[in-house]
Amino acid sequence: MSEEILINVTPQETRVAIIEQGIAQELHVERSSSLGLVGNVYRGRVCRVLPGMQSAFVEIGLQRAAFLHVADILECTRTDQEKPIQDVLHEGQSLIVQVIKEPIGTKGARLTTQISIAGRFLVYLPQQQHIGVSQRIEDEAERELLRERLTKLLPVNWQGGYIIRTMSETASDDELLADIEYLHKVWSNIQTASHGAAERSLVFQDLSLPMRVLRDVVNTHTSRILVDSSETHQKLVDFAEHYALGALSCLERYQGGRPLFDMYNIETEIERALSRKVEMKSGGYLIFDQTEALTTVDVNTGSFVNGRSLSDTIFKTNLEASQCIARQLRLRNLGGIIIVDFIDMDEPEQRQAVLEELQKAVARDRARISVSGFSALGLVEMTRKRTRESLAHLLCEPCPACRGRGELKTAQTVCYEIFRELLRHARQFSAREFRVLASAKVIGMLMDEESQSLANLSDFIGKPVSLQVEPQHSQEDFDIVLL
Repeated sequence: MSEEILINVTPQETRVAIIEQGIAQELHVERSSSLGLVGNVYRGRVCRVLPGMQSAFVEIGLQRAAFLHVADILECTRTDQEKPIQDVLHEGQSLIVQVIKEPIGTKGARLTTQISIAGRFLVYLPQQQHIGVSQRIEDEAERELLRERLTKLLPVNWQGGYIIRTMSETASDDELLADIEYLHKVWSNIQTASHGAAERSLVFQDLSLPMRVLRDVVNTHTSRILVDSSETHQKLVDFAEHYALGALSCLERYQGGRPLFDMYNIETEIERALSRKVEMKSGGYLIFDQTEALTTVDVNTGSFVNGRSLSDTIFKTNLEASQCIARQLRLRNLGGIIIVDFIDMDEPEQRQAVLEELQKAVARDRARISVSGFSALGLVEMTRKRTRESLAHLLCEPCPACRGRGELKTAQTVCYEIFRELLRHARQFSAREFRVLASAKVIGMLMDEESQSLANLSDFIGKPVSLQVEPQHSQEDFDIVLL
């Protein structure tokens, strides 16, 4: 299945969309004010060691200290008998670390001391000494052939380990050798830079988003890569000539009159990916609710009634939802625990068919993902590796009016809160008059439906109450002024 890659570049941000059959499958956004951190190498300083959690906090120059677990410390895992973290790290210690997970929500970045450098066909592990193969290559005979092939290409006394990526299946020997040379050059630069680096400083920065796309995403199915910036296009051509020759023929400079993302309807897809409700072609719909710990997906039949029976309608809706959910996970970059509430099915065969369809749909995901079967409550549990913020967290912020709840208190509820607050003020303060400042909707209700209640309260406290519309107030906000 052929795919197209669209790269939209502005001075403020770079956006990448991956298209298959005219439909957006993935979205990536990187802003110049907050470049991605995964893959970056820092000289950090241990600020706190927690033996009880077998972890440490390391300052690397970011707003929050980063997190380092014992399982990600090379010295603790390279021997047969694992060492406790307090025997390896101490406060004030300087060490070289790499970011493996972006800061997400209130959590700092996650680190490792096991450095890995990604190339187009290989991942270099300079501190280890083994050859691994991507888990996506499942055939054991093919895995062994790839190991033997790489071993023959390496020098006799080769140093470091490698992970063979899926794209190496179609790579020539010359391309693999060029990748090895590039990876060793990067590691040599990291070593040189780390010797003179100050604590809490950046030693090595991973490639920019467009170049990472060329390195990690482009494959034999990529038909073309459209770039709407001449400068970025030239940089990608230069990069491809040295490290990704296969991508060179796909690169095109987009010079159309309409904006690139408008031309392919990507702006609309971004809006849909930020919406809580996702409509399906059949008339059914999905509801996505995202929290810091997990995401829930609710499947509904909506207006879909074309099945031969109710059971058939439910089954067809769930099958379509499986495909839609897999695509939305990629578009929204949702990670962590995902709970899917399919419409209840009575037939075990239908449940199994829906589960297989979901597993098939998520198999193409670049992120590591696992799907559990139906639970006793009829829910499907999934996990998807999360290394970067979701699209919603990147592009949006909590609503100041509802404080992120997604709902507002009704005007009537706010009126009753005002009554209680007036009573408190009357007991605490001696004022000639109380003035209520609130939104137009709340003031309108106080002057209409709740006017009798307000009059009764004014009589009870023995003070007049005046009303004033405050245009800057949201529906939940109000002030009481003592006059």
